[in-house]
Amino acid sequence: MLCFTGWLSAHNVKMEKEVIVGDGIAKFVPKGFNLSQMPSFALKAEPQEKGMLPSNWQLYPIVEKKKGHASAYLDVPQGTSLYGGGEVTGPLLRNGQSIKLWNTDSGAYSVDNGKRLYQSHPWVMGVRPDGTSFGILFDTPYKAKLTTTDERINFETEGELFRIFVIDRESPQAVIKGLAELIGTMPMVPRWALGYQQCRFSYTPASRVIEVADTFRIKRIPCDVMWMDIDYMDGYRIFTFNPQTFPDPAALNRDLHIRGFHSAWMIDPGAKVDSTYFVYKSGTANDVWVKTAQGKEFHGDAWPGACAFPDFTQPKTVRWWADLYKDFLDRGVDGVWNDVNEPQISNTPTGTMPEDNKHLGGDKIPAGPHLKYHNVYGYLMVKASREGIMKARPQNRPFILTRSNFLGGQRFAATWTGDNASWESHMTMSVPMILTLGLSGQPFSGADVGGFLFNPDADLFGRWMALGAFYPFSRGHACAGTINKEPWAFGQKVEDVSRMALERRYVLLPYYYTLLHEASETGMPIMRPVFFADPKDTLLRAEEQAFLIGENLLVVPEWAQNPALPKGIWRNLSLIPGDDKDSYQAKLKIRGGAIIPTGKIIQNTNEKSLDPLTLLVCLDEKGEAHGTLYWDEGDNWSFKDGNYSFQHFTAIRTADNKAQVKIIQKKGKYITENNDMAIVKIVIDKGIYQASGNLVEGIEVQL
Repeated sequence: MLCFTGWLSAHNVKMEKEVIVGDGIAKFVPKGFNLSQMPSFALKAEPQEKGMLPSNWQLYPIVEKKKGHASAYLDVPQGTSLYGGGEVTGPLLRNGQSIKLWNTDSGAYSVDNGKRLYQSHPWVMGVRPDGTSFGILFDTPYKAKLTTTDERINFETEGELFRIFVIDRESPQAVIKGLAELIGTMPMVPRWALGYQQCRFSYTPASRVIEVADTFRIKRIPCDVMWMDIDYMDGYRIFTFNPQTFPDPAALNRDLHIRGFHSAWMIDPGAKVDSTYFVYKSGTANDVWVKTAQGKEFHGDAWPGACAFPDFTQPKTVRWWADLYKDFLDRGVDGVWNDVNEPQISNTPTGTMPEDNKHLGGDKIPAGPHLKYHNVYGYLMVKASREGIMKARPQNRPFILTRSNFLGGQRFAATWTGDNASWESHMTMSVPMILTLGLSGQPFSGADVGGFLFNPDADLFGRWMALGAFYPFSRGHACAGTINKEPWAFGQKVEDVSRMALERRYVLLPYYYTLLHEASETGMPIMRPVFFADPKDTLLRAEEQAFLIGENLLVVPEWAQNPALPKGIWRNLSLIPGDDKDSYQAKLKIRGGAIIPTGKIIQNTNEKSLDPLTLLVCLDEKGEAHGTLYWDEGDNWSFKDGNYSFQHFTAIRTADNKAQVKIIQKKGKYITENNDMAIVKIVIDKGIYQASGNLVEGIEVQL
């Protein structure tokens, strides 16, 4: 009887279409699916159909309807390691895990024991025992539960029928590139976004912002960005400035720019219900607000009190929202932070707006309930923000940070892992969280260094700075009511540790920028799991302490206990004097066969990094190595017209025991400041041998 009841409550849905849409990429469309009612938010564009599935295709998802809701599952080959799911707590290896895809404010990851967070990524990647890989994308924004066992990937929604895309390729790297072919890549952000960044809820008044910025410069601790949290606003009204504490934001931004800083300012979605407030007034005149089920203007509690919330499914709302940015940016604002955009709403049972609220849609987005569009509310917000910033300042690359997002949202904004706590467990968990975001299409993310909530002791803060200096997005942040969490706030020892950690990051800036460009081209994450070094080595599959930056740099945090490390040549690497002897700093290893481009220690990215350019070379067992450098002007789009420099270096051991390093390929018309001159450092077990010269002519180093 139990089996019969289960059969009644669920039935399989036949596939109307099973087709190839790319190299090793299949699309499955269930019978009854309606694209006009279920448009894709994850896909960058509709992929072109290229024929029927080949006869040897093995991965067939099953679509079901349970209690009127669409679900799907995919049986996985025995011994498969599963990854993905986007922003998740818990282990990197996702076998035996379950999460809820329902974007939620989750301070200290406490809601549902961390099983639902601020973002939704309906995506899982599998790696078979032989290293071949596959991925499955469930193309729906509806509330869902994603469960991954050793035998099956199961996805249960509260919504309509949806399409499924399956990628089957020779390696996990190839699958990640396939995902990028479907959902797009992150655009190039300005180079200053790779610098270290300092934030607090909140630095106020404006004089305090300058005081902190000046202290970075006086103490010669590298930093690029100061962040303004909500207290800069007038009564938490978005797009306003507090006349007492931030009376002249243009002057503040000017003074930061003079000091070599950029600024980032928060914009939330909720607009205070106030008939005299220009945002609410113009929004009401344009009828842009989300409606209740009864068709009335929805009001929800947020920082300013009662707020109305833009309905970003409507094209007119997008245009209205985008136009708000011009005057805001004209005050010298550099970056924008879209926060609490799940959306977070106080004093409700769910912490967000009712599921039956109405979104009116338009263009290719149909009208529908909030249940359908909740998970893409933040995604649609940052998409609209990006349109506005590009319209107001088309010559510059936008930098937008968002708390809430959806699969594919890397096309519009970077992200961080939300309101973590100053606990050791959250420091260590930041590694698998960032890695999993990278495996889910978001290559540029980080965690609040030092922890946002509560208070770290000096030891934890120092260890976290030594780790956080390697996050793709590296920002320190602190909550209101907590102690000061600047690098110098914990005494001289931790200040010195922090300075050393950040100097290491800035030395690696050319390498990070090269990886940023790679991410924009192929979707490959900047920070990668160790198993990427050898996907066939199953002993590496669960490693979540050590990680890779690119494919050539291995980072082993000082707190890592018995990490599983890849086999082969990985030589110890020192970037600045003493960093290999400091007990807080992560141990670094360079891969045999790699050339890593590095720069000098600078205090911010306005300074010239490549004067000189230093190439770190580690020969492989054949006595060879190669690497690349990408560089451009850093904050505009001229690289699209060829104003960039892409350089390919090789190294080879000669018969007389020398290493010869040279450029073998150059693309682009941008001239880097080193003008082909470089220092070459050959890293071997005995130490480092170096020489300098012209890379076009070739630089020889006696070994």
